[in-house]
Amino acid sequence: MVSSVNDTHTTPVEEPTTVPDKADDLPAPPSPADMLAQLENELEAARSKAQEYFDGWQRERADFINYKKRVERDLRDVNQNAAADMLKLLLPILDDFERAAASVPEDLRQQPWLEGMLAIHRKLQKTLEDQGITAVDPLGKAFDPALHEAVATDSDTDIPSGHVTETLQKGYLYGDRVLRPALVRVAR
Repeated sequence: MVSSVNDTHTTPVEEPTTVPDKADDLPAPPSPADMLAQLENELEAARSKAQEYFDGWQRERADFINYKKRVERDLRDVNQNAAADMLKLLLPILDDFERAAASVPEDLRQQPWLEGMLAIHRKLQKTLEDQGITAVDPLGKAFDPALHEAVATDSDTDIPSGHVTETLQKGYLYGDRVLRPALVRVAR
């Protein structure tokens, strides 16, 4: 069979196409001004974050310093309270020494054993003073409910009204704190 020139079966000829340039597919590189602006934004964000961390650190440090001070103050208060409680237990012994010394008959005052007992009494007083204990004997002074406890009143006295006429039991201070109020009689 002979083929004709007008054969319908021809292969199409492809038209030449242009190969796309790879540079056309990529976005354009940012301009130096855009890059600088982006870097400045990133730097500002980093500075902001660093300042936020620094502020948080400072707050935590201040909180820790305050906590440390509070713990030290609480510990000091606990120690002072424990010392005051212990010293308060010695006050009745001191009272007993004073009552015993006041009631010694005159004929026994020169006895060596009494001198020894009075020396122990003085030593106990000195020890309490060294620990910050001071006696409160308000005889003749104005009644102060913060320092004194009125247990009776006197109407027949030359002392002005509201003043202490008699100290029945000494009071004691531990620094500024009342360890035991003085028991007193007060003029009306």
